[in-house]
Amino acid sequence: MAVTIGVPRETFPGERRVALIPRMCDTLAKLGASIIVEQSAGVEAGFSDDQYVARGAKIGSRAEVFAQADVIVQVRSLGANPEAGRADLPLLRPGQTVIGFGEPLTQPREVSDVARTGVSFLSMELMPRITRAQSMDALSSMATIAGYRAVLLAAMSLPKIFPMLMTAAGTVTAARAFILGAGVAGLQAIATARRLGAVVSAYDVRSAVKEQIESLGGKFVVLNIEGAAAEGTGGYAKAMGEDFYKRQRELLTEVLREQDVVITTAAVPGKKAPILVTKEMASAMAPGSVIVDIAAERGGNCELTKPGETVMHQGITILGPLNLPSTIPYHASQMYAANIVAFLKLMVQKGGEFKMNREDEIIRETLVTHGNEVVHARVSEALGLSPVAPAGEGR
Repeated sequence: MAVTIGVPRETFPGERRVALIPRMCDTLAKLGASIIVEQSAGVEAGFSDDQYVARGAKIGSRAEVFAQADVIVQVRSLGANPEAGRADLPLLRPGQTVIGFGEPLTQPREVSDVARTGVSFLSMELMPRITRAQSMDALSSMATIAGYRAVLLAAMSLPKIFPMLMTAAGTVTAARAFILGAGVAGLQAIATARRLGAVVSAYDVRSAVKEQIESLGGKFVVLNIEGAAAEGTGGYAKAMGEDFYKRQRELLTEVLREQDVVITTAAVPGKKAPILVTKEMASAMAPGSVIVDIAAERGGNCELTKPGETVMHQGITILGPLNLPSTIPYHASQMYAANIVAFLKLMVQKGGEFKMNREDEIIRETLVTHGNEVVHARVSEALGLSPVAPAGEGR
C-alpha cells in the first residue's frame, strides 16, 4: 500500500521553516508516495499552496493531514515544540511515523508522551555522522545557516566595517574576528567573515580541524591544552572536564583582547553548552567589540549571554540569538527538506510502500519510540529506564 506523507504547518513561536518544499514532492511522488500539506504550511518560508499543488500535493487542514498521513514530517516535533506541540498529541495514532527535531536527550517528559501515542518517532538530532548519512545530516545543514547568519549579525552590530579599505580619507584597517569552535557552524562563520574581508582566526579543542580552518583563510590558534579526547562518538564534540575549561579560559583571555568580533559555536548534543567566555574574559575586550553566541539556545558559551536578548557590558555587545536557521527560512527549508527526503528514501520503497529496517544503523540510531516504548539506548538511559533490547525488523 502506497504511503501518504503529511506536512503540517509549524506551530513553534517564530518558526518560519517548513519540512518539505514543493520541489521535493516530485522525488517522493516518483517513489509512489502521496503528499498532503497543511494549508499555508510553506508560506512563511516563501512557498505557496499553489506551488505544492502544482507538484502533485494535496492541501488540507491540520486535522486532515494527521488523519490521512502515515508519516508526518516536521521541523519541530513535540520535544522541540513542548508547548504548542502538545495540541498534536490527540491527533497522533498507533502505527504512524513522525520524523523531525525532537530534543529527545533533553525533553524526557515529551519523549514519554510521544511513546504513549504508539507512534514511531525518528529524531533528526540523532542522525549518525557516518558517510552514508551525510545527505541526511540536518544538524549540519542548520549549523551552516547559523554560522553564516551569526557573522551578518556581528557585522551589523560592530561599529566598524569588516574589510580593509584604502581610500582618499585614509586606510581603514580590517576587523579582527575570532571563531570559537570549528564545527560546521564555525567553519561557515570563518568562510563568511573572510568573504566580508575580516582577518579571521579560530580555535577548536580538536587539533585535527587545523587544516580545515586554514583552507578557509583562517589562522588556527594553538593553546597548550591536551585536546585529543575532545571528539566523541559519531563525530560530535564531547564535554570536557572543568580543569580543562579553566585552563582554556585563561589562555583564551589574551586572544580575546585583540578581537573585534567573537563568535562562539561550542555545543554538545543533549548537554548544556560549556562556558568558554567568562565575564572577566569579555571585560578584557575593547569597547565596541561584539560577541555572537550561537550556543545561546543551550545556555550559551558566554557567561553574560541571555538567550534571545542583546546584552551590553562595558561597551561590549553580547548577542544571544535563538533559532537562527528560521531567520533564513527559504534556504533553511530547502536544505532541511533535502535531508528529510534522503532519509525517507531509506524507508519508502518503489511503489510507495513504507518499511523501516531497524537493523539499518541510520534508522536504529534515530528511532526513539516504537510500539508504545522508548527504544533508543541513550534516550532510555536519560529517562532512567531499563536497558533497551536489541532491535529487530519492524514497521
